[in-house]
Amino acid sequence: MAAAAVPLRALCRLCRVLLFLSQFYVLSGGESTDIPPYMMKCPSNGLCSRLPADCVECKTNFSCVYGKPVTFDCTVKPSVTCVDQDLKSQKSFVMNMTCRFCWQLPETDYECSNSTSCMAVSCPRQRYAANCTVRDHVHCLGNRTFPKMLYCNWTGGYKWSTALALSITLGGFGADRFYLGQWREGLGKLFSFGGLGIWTLIDVLLIGVGYVGPADGSLYI
Repeated sequence: MAAAAVPLRALCRLCRVLLFLSQFYVLSGGESTDIPPYMMKCPSNGLCSRLPADCVECKTNFSCVYGKPVTFDCTVKPSVTCVDQDLKSQKSFVMNMTCRFCWQLPETDYECSNSTSCMAVSCPRQRYAANCTVRDHVHCLGNRTFPKMLYCNWTGGYKWSTALALSITLGGFGADRFYLGQWREGLGKLFSFGGLGIWTLIDVLLIGVGYVGPADGSLYI
């Protein structure tokens, strides 16, 4: 029995060594198991004409007429599988789209970064430099990421109705200014009894028309 156990132990050790070597081979890049990043956006066996832009490569022609329908020859990227209208697998197909650059798309077709450091309530209204990215399902010419100047439109959570209600009811004590984060003006109204009522009436009008807003420069909600 002892003699038979020796070859069995040797076989187990050999199996462990082979398993270790196979794992080391894969981890060292001998057998690549990486999935391309764009595969996360590419549905399997869907219509080729409806694939996101990151899943295909098209031969675009920048001499097309702006706003007119145009067709481009496209090829799916490696590892991407798709079908035609007859559910037959294909690698090359024709893409129908509108001739326009990505920065010419309507605002609903791309997403832009927000800025909380500009004054949304100012005259004239301020703009900020945003980085915009086209949505996955939208096809266009040129770079899919582009800069654009946008109006400041962020909000800090202040409600216009609350500010107006405080201005009408407790404006004489500066409650409206305190609520908007303007504590200096709030203290001024508090110790002057709302400017003997004159300042209170003026603030009701200014807040009512939206001229006076939050101190952080954000918009009302």
